[in-house]
Amino acid sequence: MTRSDLNYEGSILIDSDLMRRAALAPFESVHIWNVNNGARLETYAIPGAAGSGEICLNGAAARLAQVGDKVIVASFCWLDEEQIAKHAPAVVFVDDANRPA
Repeated sequence: MTRSDLNYEGSILIDSDLMRRAALAPFESVHIWNVNNGARLETYAIPGAAGSGEICLNGAAARLAQVGDKVIVASFCWLDEEQIAKHAPAVVFVDDANRPA
C-alpha cells in the first residue's frame, strides 16, 4: 500500500493500469486482506493514475493498514455450472513498486 486518506468517504484507489489488468470496473466491490496485520474489509475500487502504482485505502479503511503494508485485493462472483466451465480468473501479481511482475 502506498498511501491512506482517512478524510475521504471510503474506497480503495488502485492504479487504473492494475485495475484494467485485473478486469476490475470502477466502483466494483472488492475485498482487501492485509497480509501484515490480518485485517479484512470490503469496499469498492476507484481508478487512480495509470502507471502510478498507487494503492490508497480511504475513509475508515485507512485505519486498517499502514503505508508499506502488503495487501491482497480480491473480487469474485457467483457462477452457475455452465459459466464456471468458461470462466478464466484474472490474477495480477506485482513487485514492491506495484508494477506487474
